[in-house]
Amino acid sequence: MTAAHEQQTKTADFWFDPVCPWAWLTSRWMLEVEKQRPVSVRWHVMSLSVLNEKRLDEMPEHYRDLMQQAWGPVRVAIAAEQKYGNGVLADLYTALGTRYHLQERPKDRATLVDALTEAGLPVELADAAESTEYDEALRASHAEGIGLVGEEVGTPVIAVEGAEGERIAFFGPVVTPAPKGEAAARLWDGVVAVGSTPGFFEIKRTRTQPPIFE
Repeated sequence: MTAAHEQQTKTADFWFDPVCPWAWLTSRWMLEVEKQRPVSVRWHVMSLSVLNEKRLDEMPEHYRDLMQQAWGPVRVAIAAEQKYGNGVLADLYTALGTRYHLQERPKDRATLVDALTEAGLPVELADAAESTEYDEALRASHAEGIGLVGEEVGTPVIAVEGAEGERIAFFGPVVTPAPKGEAAARLWDGVVAVGSTPGFFEIKRTRTQPPIFE
């Protein structure tokens, strides 16, 4: 990579919750975007459990159960970042997401330990799943991401330099399966163009397919 290319590379900040299948698909799309465009992804933790903690009474029982299970993975992820730096999140997210979404492993300690091992991190970090020690840092990371887009959305949140050099942020895109190659690049170009339009807030249609993992 040339110095000129490095200067042109834009950082895309990506906030994720490991248990969300839609965020997982978007994250895999972003890895394709990195190959096709001068974009580098910087990963951050957000939490569906934090986002929904005041809405649990309005949710069906199975989703309340998921929100309870979701505390562990985000606590482990934020503990890893706090102890070893932001750079460890990419491999840890991939290890967790592969187990949760592709292998359909349970969200228990054994899965956390397995993912930490693959990511080259100490397995003792799994202790954070049952601890509130890093909750302040978790909430701060979550607030940073959700504060860019508002409380009406979820994960993922992406922030990047827009077409005119301004910083833009948006929820999504929600897509299945994750586009690859030039299709991934075209979607990125379109999302940035839309997000750069002043006063643009929403484009949406009903989901007619479940998450498709390839």
